Amino acid sequence: MVLGGLLMALCLVAVAGCSSTGEERTPETAESYLDRAQTQVEGPVRVTAAVPSAKETGKLFGAPLYQREVQPVWLEIENKGGVSVKFLPVGVDPLYYTPIEAAHVGKDGKPAASNTQRVRRFYNEGMGVVWVPPGETRSGFVFTSLDEGTKAFNVDLVADEEAYHFTFFMPVPGLRIDHHNVDWENLYAEDALLSIEDAGSLIEALESYPCCTTDKKGEDAGDPLNLVVIGELDDVYYAFLRAGWDETETIYGGSGLKTLASFFSGGEYRYSPVSGLYVFGRPQDIALQKARDNIHERNHLRLWLAPVRYRGLPVFIGQISRDIGVRFSKRTITTHEIDPDVDETREFLLEDLAYAQSLAAFAYVGGVGKAPIEAPRTNLTGSPYFTDGHRVVLWLTAVPTSIADIQVFEWRDPAVD
Repeated sequence: MVLGGLLMALCLVAVAGCSSTGEERTPETAESYLDRAQTQVEGPVRVTAAVPSAKETGKLFGAPLYQREVQPVWLEIENKGGVSVKFLPVGVDPLYYTPIEAAHVGKDGKPAASNTQRVRRFYNEGMGVVWVPPGETRSGFVFTSLDEGTKAFNVDLVADEEAYHFTFFMPVPGLRIDHHNVDWENLYAEDALLSIEDAGSLIEALESYPCCTTDKKGEDAGDPLNLVVIGELDDVYYAFLRAGWDETETIYGGSGLKTLASFFSGGEYRYSPVSGLYVFGRPQDIALQKARDNIHERNHLRLWLAPVRYRGLPVFIGQISRDIGVRFSKRTITTHEIDPDVDETREFLLEDLAYAQSLAAFAYVGGVGKAPIEAPRTNLTGSPYFTDGHRVVLWLTAVPTSIADIQVFEWRDPAVD
């Protein structure tokens, strides 16, 4: 659903506000992004990275770069080795902007009028393709495509016979991300958690969960719970980010305004809020999405932390579906139409995470219940869906894992069950 319907978005517009990001640079705010810097060391190379927010970027460069879909990433590379290392900006973003190019980017990504002072500022503060000699340090900005919420990127360096690889996941102030509000430590009392060590007991537990999400009252059945994720919270989080999934904003005035604008324009809003569905008596703990070029077409999923740990790892149960359009609904005025073949969307996620090297292992369990195409079920907004009744179980990893190394556990077989 689009914020539970267009009516809610219209209500939110009344409280939405606007902000400017084009103020002049001031020293006290120009360096505040460095307080969020992260440092990693590999061998003789030390890399520090930081990502300014939209407001900080405006003050740094005197231009609202975020509005132009340009995001500066600050890097400092220290080489304590005996040979020079070369920085490869394509690792940070294959579509990066050169400093001079970024200075010329205007509204909607179109070229702006030339400004000698601006061009010199961008050039002087840009990183570019650089060599870092032994015992020296280089720093500057790489101008990348915009990613709000959390910025995930690589920093790659090469020497004569060595290569150094760093991966950063940097929080960027500005968005109100839904899962930031979850009190993970207190979702369950320690004595309420079920600790499982053997596969048989886990299968039994996963297949005992309800087939579907519900409404807030827990009465009507919604989308099928066709997804299980196993892994530490950060590993799960980073695995999805590496695969190109975006976080989701909470429902408030600003997100309502952006959703409304993208609804009428058909444009993309990568962090659009999703409506609340319920499991364990609460709405989803995490919502993630992968949008196409407009808000009406996207894959999105919801995850709930389950009261169980498998071999010490957290277990999440979830739901994934593919939005393919918008239709009118008696319940919410407007709603997304989902692809009724929810198993295809489930398999898309499996393949997507595998190709992103975010998947360590997978298996299948039952629990959803079959619904053939001849007799589909419907979700809370009346969209029909059919399914073979299985849940895919995904072990996610923050360590890149090739497809050849993914383990397959033969628990249930969707082809014959």
